[in-house]
Amino acid sequence: MNSRAPLLLATALLSAAMVAEARCADMQGASTAVQDEASADAYARMSRGVSLGVAVMWSEGLLLGEDTRTYVVPTIAYEGERVFFRGINGGVHLLQRDGFELDAIVAVRLDGWDAEDLDATRLAAVGIDRALLSDRDAGLDAGLELAWTGRAGKISLSAKGDIINASGGVEVALDYRSAFRVGPGLLTPHVGVSHWSGGLSDYYYGTLPEEEKRGVPRYRPGSAVVPEVGLGYLQRLRDRWLFVAAVDYRWLPSSIVDSPLVDDDSGGVPSVFFGFSRSFGGQPR
Repeated sequence: MNSRAPLLLATALLSAAMVAEARCADMQGASTAVQDEASADAYARMSRGVSLGVAVMWSEGLLLGEDTRTYVVPTIAYEGERVFFRGINGGVHLLQRDGFELDAIVAVRLDGWDAEDLDATRLAAVGIDRALLSDRDAGLDAGLELAWTGRAGKISLSAKGDIINASGGVEVALDYRSAFRVGPGLLTPHVGVSHWSGGLSDYYYGTLPEEEKRGVPRYRPGSAVVPEVGLGYLQRLRDRWLFVAAVDYRWLPSSIVDSPLVDDDSGGVPSVFFGFSRSFGGQPR
């Protein structure tokens, strides 16, 4: 795993936690109508400022030789009137009207890896010399997200592309999520699907032209469709403190699983995290 991973995973956790916290804010402090809609907009109206916390994440390795990873990491986020920062995600609210929201977004892509972290023996078994592989860099994506929130939940459509020429790829994602009160907390299921361009899939899960010139067998997975489901739980502990837990599961298409760089058992990629956060500034929730 590359040396940037612990910091990047820390911000990834916060991104998920802050989105979940928005829904918890709806339950705890918004009007009944807003509670029924599970509106993330209520979070922005009710609380501004910084949130700090700590989280634990477990994630299964995807590439050959990657181990299951467990991290304890600090988390940080910021919610402003128009500007927001949620771990690896940030942006600006361009439009907020009648349940619709249009954001300009920027996000770090965490799919980078170091060749030395892969298992040389297992790579050799599929005809690849690890010394001929190049590292894959993390990316920085920018784009737009359009969302609508109503009584049935929130549906969002986003399109973003790499702006630092790591992969040069594009991702388009559709996501639906809702929220239900369960005892003292809130259950937040979601389902989504992403389309990865060929450039994105080929860079992180295929071979590069310069590697092929060195003698690495060519493999290009091409564009890919990746479904995902998840379930979160949130509970207000006291005043500004919040407990957040979530599990997510992604299904990778055969074109990616069949890559010689990917573990054959990685058709599904689970991740689990839980954490605590405290908000500072703004109104108490």
